[in-house]
Amino acid sequence: MNNIKTAIRRFFTNKNTVTIIGVLLGIVILYVGYNYRINSQINPTSVPYATQRIQPKTKITSEMIGTIEVPPAMLKGDPIMDSSQIVGRYANADTVIPQGSLFYKGSVVEKDELPDSIIYDYPDGYVLVNMSVNTTNTYGNKIYPGNYIDIYLKIVKQDYVTDAAGNTTTQQTEDKIMIGKLLENVKVIDVLDANGASVFEDLEDIKTPAQIIFAVPEEYHILLRKTMYLRTYEATLIPVPTNEGEKKNPGEVAIANNELKDFINQITVWTEDNSGNITNTTE
Repeated sequence: MNNIKTAIRRFFTNKNTVTIIGVLLGIVILYVGYNYRINSQINPTSVPYATQRIQPKTKITSEMIGTIEVPPAMLKGDPIMDSSQIVGRYANADTVIPQGSLFYKGSVVEKDELPDSIIYDYPDGYVLVNMSVNTTNTYGNKIYPGNYIDIYLKIVKQDYVTDAAGNTTTQQTEDKIMIGKLLENVKVIDVLDANGASVFEDLEDIKTPAQIIFAVPEEYHILLRKTMYLRTYEATLIPVPTNEGEKKNPGEVAIANNELKDFINQITVWTEDNSGNITNTTE
């Protein structure tokens, strides 16, 4: 037994033996490392890709994503490797993702990273409305995004007057005025200046409000549009802030005055031209 131990000890302490073993181990390590690197470059890996063309600011759903096997050596840039990092996010504002393209970091962002992300935050089935305002009717620029407002409507009857030269003008008949609350519980999405910038994005830079952005159901949207395009009647929409947003469960946007609603619909009539085409016209 001792002779065997002595022989083994002599074998491993022999310089030639150690050299040979070292060379063999080095060859094995090089071989394994080489094969690992080669396989890591040629063995396909699964990555998500766009199954359709995705426009800027579009919310990406699972139906827009497929998976494809791609050799790692073909992956350039900074592709996103997991679909869970894509679904529910948005194509960046300056990015069109072509059909068949991989998704790359920087081309896919969260909603609040979009430059105008706030206008996307409204319920399904609602329509965006922009209403012209100024510093006075926003109570000295005191209507903020997230506030609730009621929308009042003032309608003044305008009579057409023709002078001696045959020129037709309009003049208001002050005793023919209708005013009342048209909509209630309207949530303000944003307040913009004349350049389309959010008035409150930089409180050190005081901007003059020019538009209030909000969203309402399509029926109410059409009603508001009708008032904006009246001709015989001068219509003015007036925002009035409320404390509805302070409530635990703010009320839903709703018609506040059915008489006003009916009046607007009555003076907005359907007409048929000689060709049989039906159009919606206003007085």
